[in-house]
Amino acid sequence: MNITYSVIPETEVICIKELVNGLMSYQKSVASIHPEFFDGMSFDTRIPPALKSARFNHIIIARDGDEVVGYAYSTIADKKIYSGGFATLQCDAFFDFDSVEGEEIGSLSQFYIKDGYRNTGIGSRLYEMSMDWLKSFEEIKDIFIFVSNGNENALRFYLNKGFKESHKILEGFITVLRNI
Repeated sequence: MNITYSVIPETEVICIKELVNGLMSYQKSVASIHPEFFDGMSFDTRIPPALKSARFNHIIIARDGDEVVGYAYSTIADKKIYSGGFATLQCDAFFDFDSVEGEEIGSLSQFYIKDGYRNTGIGSRLYEMSMDWLKSFEEIKDIFIFVSNGNENALRFYLNKGFKESHKILEGFITVLRNI
């Protein structure tokens, strides 16, 4: 493996389309609560709307030669965009707005590594690069990560990195993690 990491501009986001769709398929395959929610989720329904709604976007890719094998997508966004929708689903707010300092939050929104490249350190590197970027915004005090049910590997990964479980939404479909 010859892994390189780079931040890509939004104009090149199409290079992660296959991985985003792979993430949605993987999440559906491990979900025990509402796996059908993933039926309407894909690159086209998740990435373009997220890019438009965030104030700042940060996309890091990991390549093995010319092949993109992993990505991390982070955002800085107004906390109110989390007030009642997830992809095509309607839900309660993702968190108690009064508990958030300021008007914007940081989020490690999506994170995926192709099978065969997991447990090689790629995830830790993508995570650290994402956290460095999120923490570069001094005004952002609250960082969230939303983990789909059944994705126990991701949940353990983030808990081991110091995030804490805050609560669950959508009847347990998503676990909300926070940098408490």
